[in-house]
Amino acid sequence: MTEPSPYWLRDNCPCGECRDPRNGQKLFQIADLPDDLTLAAQCELDGNLEVLWSDGHRSRYPLAWLHEEPEGDGRTEEGKRLWAAADFARGLPEADWAAYLADPAERAAVLAAVRRSGFAVLRGVPAVERQVLAVAESFGYVRVTNYGELFDVRVEPDPNNLAFTSAAIAPHTDNPYRDPVPTLQLLHCLENSATGGDSGLVDGFRAAAILREEAPEAFALLTRTPVPFVFRDRRTELRAERPLIDVDGLGRIREVRFNNRSFGTLRGEGRDAFYAAYRRFAAITLRPELQLTFRLDPGDCLVFDNTRLLHARTAFEQDGRRHLQGCYADLDALGSTLAVLHRGTAALDELAELFAGEGAGEYLGEEVTMAEHMLQAAAAAERAGAAPHLVAAALLHDLGHLVDEHGREAVSGRDLMRGQDNRHSDTGAARLAQWFGPEVTEPVRLHVAAKRYLCAVEPGYREKLSEASEYTLTVQGGPMSERQAAEFAELPGAADAVAVRRWDEQAKTAGAEVPGFEHYRPLLAALMR
Repeated sequence: MTEPSPYWLRDNCPCGECRDPRNGQKLFQIADLPDDLTLAAQCELDGNLEVLWSDGHRSRYPLAWLHEEPEGDGRTEEGKRLWAAADFARGLPEADWAAYLADPAERAAVLAAVRRSGFAVLRGVPAVERQVLAVAESFGYVRVTNYGELFDVRVEPDPNNLAFTSAAIAPHTDNPYRDPVPTLQLLHCLENSATGGDSGLVDGFRAAAILREEAPEAFALLTRTPVPFVFRDRRTELRAERPLIDVDGLGRIREVRFNNRSFGTLRGEGRDAFYAAYRRFAAITLRPELQLTFRLDPGDCLVFDNTRLLHARTAFEQDGRRHLQGCYADLDALGSTLAVLHRGTAALDELAELFAGEGAGEYLGEEVTMAEHMLQAAAAAERAGAAPHLVAAALLHDLGHLVDEHGREAVSGRDLMRGQDNRHSDTGAARLAQWFGPEVTEPVRLHVAAKRYLCAVEPGYREKLSEASEYTLTVQGGPMSERQAAEFAELPGAADAVAVRRWDEQAKTAGAEVPGFEHYRPLLAALMR
């Protein structure tokens, strides 16, 4: 393979000397590396690139990682669905609020729609005041502005913004006079009995892409001309100068700011050319085929990307009430929540595959498989009314028999039966620690010690062990001494580990009917960090 850049490669060394294993953060500065750093030797082994550096350091990199594509931050036009109104002829991206809250997969689908298409609608959100804040907090944090943590969109007697009238509002983005601009907006319908007042969206990225195709010089001009956006009222004065269309270093559309009501006075040369480009862009945003119009009913909450979508409203009569509550949030928190949900899904898929694959193997000479044993332990915990974290610990307590802390094949239970302690409680807990907190991992880590503890302090417990469990007890160190038992009892997770141990002993019945792994997915997803 082509020799990679040495400083890039060393900067990304994943070893424990270079990165904190608890959080992955680097433990060195780039200037700490030698000026004459080179790869002294390298070879490919077991799917990894092994490197010996000129300063004696050793690194190992998965070959698959070396060829990964750049991830990006999900903010540019790349990877997004640039749409016209007809693309939603079959319906808007939407979900039921209750399902969104209950199902991580549903929540991920909604947030992914906001990332990809720029918006989604949640139906059935309770039509009560301040509920919009709960929607924002379901994926991130409320962005407080001069309007407060939330704002009411209804006719006001002395409005400081045209949004608080019954007039039609042309397509625009909010708060362009603020830097950084709130990147997400939420609008929750509490009441909408007035004639008119339909909502509208325009994909600003699509409009900008059309301008780039039809008039590249106009597009370029709008990307490099700072525009003054201004907001003033009795208590506030805000100003920001940003281009109407913002692009990244590779020329990809990243942000649109478009709000005629907040457009200040442009000074300097080139105003004629700018206004020609500005008018052309504005005309594109008003093309009927780009304008998606729909009605929000009570309980509907629209979540949309304020750096991409222009939103609008038709005029309405005051023959009924139209009341929306809105708030702002930010895309970084939404993206973080979505990434964690995807990470959790991938982790749960990995665990499910282990249960279906390696878990189908024999369990230490017992009459059940590894997976059957762990599922029976979880079922016993559920029957006992155990807390969710204990059900999870019971389900996953023997994961270390299936995989080591790095996700590789573990020293197997068969090796344990041959007299080699595979320390499966430690390796299983270490593997699980990337997804779960200590309330789950500590009972897993201590469940072998709990067996040794119970054999030492509880008369008759050892006699109840199966033949295989009695044998592994000797391999794992035998009953604890009096001092060891006293020290174990003082550990924070000792009581939970003892509970898991008891369910472990109940989980060796051939043919027992218990729920499968999928039954526990929601419980595990709720516990993931």
